[in-house]
Amino acid sequence: MHITSRTLLFVLAGALSACAGSPPPVESAPPPPPPAPTQAPPAAAPAAQPEAATPPKADPEAEKKQAELAKLAEDMKAMEAKADKEAARFDDALKAEVKALIAANYPSAGAALRAALKGKHRTPGNADRDAARHPVENLEFFGLKQTSTVIELGAGEGWYTELLAPVLAKKGKLIITAFDPNGPADSRNTLYGKRVKRMIEKSPELFGKVDVVVIDRDSPKLGIEGKADLVIAIREAHGWHRNGKFDAYVAEAFKALKPGGVFGIVAHRAKPDANPDESAKQGYLPEAWVIQKVESAGFKLGGKSEINANPKDTKDYPEGVWTLPPNFRLGDKDRAHYAAIGESDRMTLKFVKPAR
Repeated sequence: MHITSRTLLFVLAGALSACAGSPPPVESAPPPPPPAPTQAPPAAAPAAQPEAATPPKADPEAEKKQAELAKLAEDMKAMEAKADKEAARFDDALKAEVKALIAANYPSAGAALRAALKGKHRTPGNADRDAARHPVENLEFFGLKQTSTVIELGAGEGWYTELLAPVLAKKGKLIITAFDPNGPADSRNTLYGKRVKRMIEKSPELFGKVDVVVIDRDSPKLGIEGKADLVIAIREAHGWHRNGKFDAYVAEAFKALKPGGVFGIVAHRAKPDANPDESAKQGYLPEAWVIQKVESAGFKLGGKSEINANPKDTKDYPEGVWTLPPNFRLGDKDRAHYAAIGESDRMTLKFVKPAR
């Protein structure tokens, strides 16, 4: 077919027109980027916990003091209960017996003591110790008379006081020492003072003529000079030395005695080579040391007695002399063994204040 120029132009124009009317192809949009991975929010820091309070460190001294105060309160209560019971025992019949005991005439101090030993006024249980303690023999050895003025250093629970009071009530004089019953409530010495006070109060018939001298353990002063015929210290000396007051007590005894007066000591006897500073903690003192100390205060040894000797006492117990009867500080542990040993081995010494 013969294509003219006009026809060719027409075809080209149509083609161009078609191209101009068709939009260019649109390219596909790139896919959106994947979402960023979701991150978990950071874990919250745990809330600060308050630090646990550090328990205070135990104070051994404070705990020991607290235990001592608790024991003191318990012992005070027991003492008061015992004193109440003992006071109630002094009914009209017992009061009459005491008056008769004091009013009777005896040929000697020994006879008067033997009568007192049998009296119902004695604290129950005290008579059980007579065979071991030999009170009549001790006091006769020291020269006791019914007319004597006697000072008892350390009345304790009144074991000797209840014997001496009726013997001396009519013609003699008994003076005992005690700690202040109105002292500090946290002091065991106050308990001891109250115990003596309750003892004296339970029977005016028996103890009405007894004088009580209150002394300070750390500075013992009797305030008596040249008036006593006899000063006795029964199982007291180890405590004096343990408290550093041995010389002070001996000096007071010397001052209180008349010239020619007697200072009588009964004390738990340590082994001869014992160190008194250590043995006193166990309740014992070496005899030679005691003699030397007392003589250095101006006394002269007037005699010794073995009436209170006990060769079975080995003096080496867990709780010192208090392991033995009557204390039995270990309770039921080996009780029969210690009961068989009996009370301690004791020195019995008579010292004389030289005459002027």
